[in-house]
Amino acid sequence: MDLQITMNNQELLNEELMKSRKAKKFNLWLGMIGMFMMFAALTSGFIVYTASGVDKGIKTILPTAFMYSTAVIVISSLTIHLAFNAVKANQIAKQKIFLLITIVLGIVFFYLQTQAWSVLFNRNITFVNSNASQSFIYVFTGMHLAHIIAGVLVLVRCYIGAMRNIRLDNNIFRMELATIFWHFLDLLWIYIYVFLLLNQ
Repeated sequence: MDLQITMNNQELLNEELMKSRKAKKFNLWLGMIGMFMMFAALTSGFIVYTASGVDKGIKTILPTAFMYSTAVIVISSLTIHLAFNAVKANQIAKQKIFLLITIVLGIVFFYLQTQAWSVLFNRNITFVNSNASQSFIYVFTGMHLAHIIAGVLVLVRCYIGAMRNIRLDNNIFRMELATIFWHFLDLLWIYIYVFLLLNQ
């Protein structure tokens, strides 16, 4: 009888855990859809403003640091994918290595973005600007960079979890959410970068 009660309790706990994980994944997708819609709205605002006069528009070549940061974030998508595959194969040592590489690449991405801003600032292209098209560069890249910071914190949490040898199923779930989010940030940056390239 006690064994049966224990089994029933375990089943209830597993069911609650699955519901909780489904809710977390749903919230992640909902958040990403919201983020994409926000950037789509900003894109529309940029297009409308730029079309309002010939004096509008970016009117400068994008700094090469943006190109380098694009390469960095694409590589980081590969390394986080390898980290996720490693944890699914219960290769925790490999997971930690690839996670650490991804975290470092995220920090490099952050640095390159600030370098790009420095180049723009040296061209007298500032956030407070009579030409709002140029201000949009800071809005697009700054808001994306804020999400990159959040993404790096998520990766650090995954790394700490791997270091503490948390349960494998919890480790895999954390990595799954982190991987989805990081790939999303990668695709979102490519969207922003290509859009800005086409309008420079």
